[in-house]
Amino acid sequence: MTQDTTQRAAALLKEHRESIDRLDAILVYTLGERFKHTQAVGKLKAEHDLPPSDPAREATQIARLEDLAVKADLDPEFAKAFLAFIIREVIHHHEKFKT
Repeated sequence: MTQDTTQRAAALLKEHRESIDRLDAILVYTLGERFKHTQAVGKLKAEHDLPPSDPAREATQIARLEDLAVKADLDPEFAKAFLAFIIREVIHHHEKFKT
């Protein structure tokens, strides 16, 4: 590998890492915004004595996310596991409102 090729590779690596850093920030802020809404949902559910989980909605969301993952060229199993993790966290937060 020549020094010129190595320098080009280093520049590309830097660009990719900068993009990854920006996307990580977007993910964190997006998750923060999502959890603000799910917190509001949890409070509403608690105020109206509704169960913290909604299995029918969860199933619909998982199917929707799997479809989005396929369209985004993302492993649908990963997307499903990611959403399942988020749903567990949301339910956990909703359960706190019940007490």
